[in-house]
Amino acid sequence: MSLKERIDQDIKTAMKSKDKIRLETVRSIKKLILEKEVSVRPLGQDTLTEEQELEILSRLAKQRKESIEQYQQGGREELAAQEAQELAILEEYLPKPLSDEEVSTVIDQILAEVGATSIKDMGKVMGPVMEQLKGKAEGKKVQEMVKAKLSGQS
Repeated sequence: MSLKERIDQDIKTAMKSKDKIRLETVRSIKKLILEKEVSVRPLGQDTLTEEQELEILSRLAKQRKESIEQYQQGGREELAAQEAQELAILEEYLPKPLSDEEVSTVIDQILAEVGATSIKDMGKVMGPVMEQLKGKAEGKKVQEMVKAKLSGQS
């Protein structure tokens, strides 16, 4: 079942169960997918690739995480709780994140491939690492791990 079909199914389920937060969240995903599909049509692409869908979901999840942080800093716990519920729903559609050990293995592999030896090589490393880990690991966390490995090697 494609992501779009799964979302349509989940919208129906949320409507039947009167789950307002799930319904709003899933509808927002569908809206962004439809917008993205319209934007890629002139390029000769009818449907989104799995990677493009993942990019949309990752962006939405990142926005929710940032909102949670801001609401908590502003003392708006009820809004932070709602964002957390939406984030949990979004995470159901995202692939399971990799463990720190798995991320570390990928980073080590790419460090060896590009021959990175110091923190100056950060730019050479981050591109390939993020391409391989897109949607599977948080960018900020990956960046910190790469920085720590390169600092330790210099």
